[in-house]
Amino acid sequence: MTTLAHPAAAPASRVTARVRPPALRQFGPNWYATVMGTAIVASAGAGLPLEIPGLRAASVVVWALSAVLLAVVLVARAGHWLHHRDRARADLLDPAVAPFYGCAAMALLAVGGATLLAGRDVLGERAAVAVDAVLFGTGTLLGLVVAVAIPYLMVVRHRVGLADASPVWLLPVVPPMVSAAVGPLLVPHLAPGQGREALLLGCYALFGMSLLATLMILPLVFGRLVARGPLPLALTPLLFLVLGPLGQSTTAAGQLADVAPGAIGAPYAGALGAFAVVYGVPVMGFALLWLALSAALVIRAVRRGMRFTMTWWAFTFPLGTCVTGAAGLGRHTGLMALEWLAVGLFALLVAAWSAAGWYTLRGVFSGALPAAPPTPRPVTVRTR
Repeated sequence: MTTLAHPAAAPASRVTARVRPPALRQFGPNWYATVMGTAIVASAGAGLPLEIPGLRAASVVVWALSAVLLAVVLVARAGHWLHHRDRARADLLDPAVAPFYGCAAMALLAVGGATLLAGRDVLGERAAVAVDAVLFGTGTLLGLVVAVAIPYLMVVRHRVGLADASPVWLLPVVPPMVSAAVGPLLVPHLAPGQGREALLLGCYALFGMSLLATLMILPLVFGRLVARGPLPLALTPLLFLVLGPLGQSTTAAGQLADVAPGAIGAPYAGALGAFAVVYGVPVMGFALLWLALSAALVIRAVRRGMRFTMTWWAFTFPLGTCVTGAAGLGRHTGLMALEWLAVGLFALLVAAWSAAGWYTLRGVFSGALPAAPPTPRPVTVRTR
């Protein structure tokens, strides 16, 4: 009698390890921050009010880098959902990770805006408008979903208290404000009439949606700081996230006022131009106050041993929105002081982006950089 011996089946865990790329399991939604932070450097550089030799070309290069980063992160995140659905679902139920899903929408919108501002030098205006339109539409729809879904999960499934309040809570509600800042770039490319006016007023609706949500969250964040003290050292850079809705709303008000005369009647167009200044100047003042407070707390954290983590990318996009906001105010008021403020903030932005980018690359190639968002907590849910 002959016995045929069949090879033993490999353990399921070993098969899974071969099929599923292990690096993707920890690839969280926070990696979209690298795309946002890179794209805003290109947009801010292209919109600076002063002519600096070589700046335009450098902005185009940075835009191209942001586009490549977006493609890479989108593919990696798709692989994460395809091969590690358990972890992806757990992320949505983790109150420390779920808010970072707002970064996906903002990454699409940031690259779309940078494409029209800087990338058109390479693609041509027609192709740049088409790319921006696709990214704007996709990013806006995704941003609206996130702005509802993540707060819903926070209310229904996440177990959080006031002591857990964090600037990260702003991430799901800021995408509509980014849409309000990017949308005006497309208004002049629409035919005069209902389309232009609908997009203009739609952007104002997105502006209000995000602004009022931000105003509900900010008191919780500051109250937590006063009652509980500074954030943990590794999370201290997240304080810069508060600058995002401040600078982006100032940018949006200015951008919308720029295109209002060609999209809406004269009485409203003039009022919207005045609103850009009346709203933007006080908000920029508060942004500078928060910037000073955040910088002081970051310096304190550095002295106490703060090291690089992916939270350093929080220095980039929010600061970039303040650059574009200050530049817009300078454009509407004609004040050189605001223009120089934009240049000074841009210098800080480039320094922050360079530092975050360098340490991220070093961490990726050395394998020392964790891919997941900071301090993930065990999932605790409740049902109602």
